[in-house]
Amino acid sequence: MAPYEALYGRKCRTSLCGSEVGDKGILGHEVIQDTTENIKVIKDKLKIAHSSQKSYADMRRMSLEFEEGDHRIGPSPYIIALSSKLFNLHNVFHVSQLKKYIPNPHQILSHESVQLKSNLTYDLMPIQIIDRSVKALRNKEIPLVKVVWEGSSIEEATWEVEADMQREYAYSFQ
Repeated sequence: MAPYEALYGRKCRTSLCGSEVGDKGILGHEVIQDTTENIKVIKDKLKIAHSSQKSYADMRRMSLEFEEGDHRIGPSPYIIALSSKLFNLHNVFHVSQLKKYIPNPHQILSHESVQLKSNLTYDLMPIQIIDRSVKALRNKEIPLVKVVWEGSSIEEATWEVEADMQREYAYSFQ
């Protein structure tokens, strides 16, 4: 049994079987002629849709200029020379993802070195506890604290379980 028939309880009526409800059925050459006409109409509509989508994409597309020293590896991606600090970052990018850098002295970020553990994680120290809350479950209540971590703003503060924070960072509660 076909999936359509199993779902709807009747056979599928497509342009290939070509009969409407109540028709006796079209025979031979007429079926082929009707089907080819339907296919031509569908192809014309697809061409119109394709051309409108292409014109929209072309309006948003910008021409790119490459300079001497840029190394292209295909029609659109190319390789960027990265600093040694970014050795684990993939250095092949699609051209559409790149923008020309315009220097701005206000955008310079200070680089702080971070001590990584062997599993590539690092420790953050809590700076301040800004709020307290209690989460009520069915049988118990869990006290929570909202913690501001070093190197992050107040908007990035997270809710942590108070018992865990007291165990790991006892000095924050004194």
